[in-house]
Amino acid sequence: MYRSGDEVHLDDDEARGGATPHIVRYVLITSLILAILAMSTIWIARALSDKPNHTPVTAEQHALGN
Repeated sequence: MYRSGDEVHLDDDEARGGATPHIVRYVLITSLILAILAMSTIWIARALSDKPNHTPVTAEQHALGN
């Protein structure tokens, strides 16, 4: 801290009252990765569990509602 006339100049850490360890950046990156993994897992599991019906339907069966 130093004075220049009536002005007081502070360093970043002095003005904030503490240090900035950049922990928020790591929390956001970790949260984003975990969200992507969770959504991908749900999407893949849902896609694998919904197996399509392997019997083909003809146009006549579709028209009759079978």
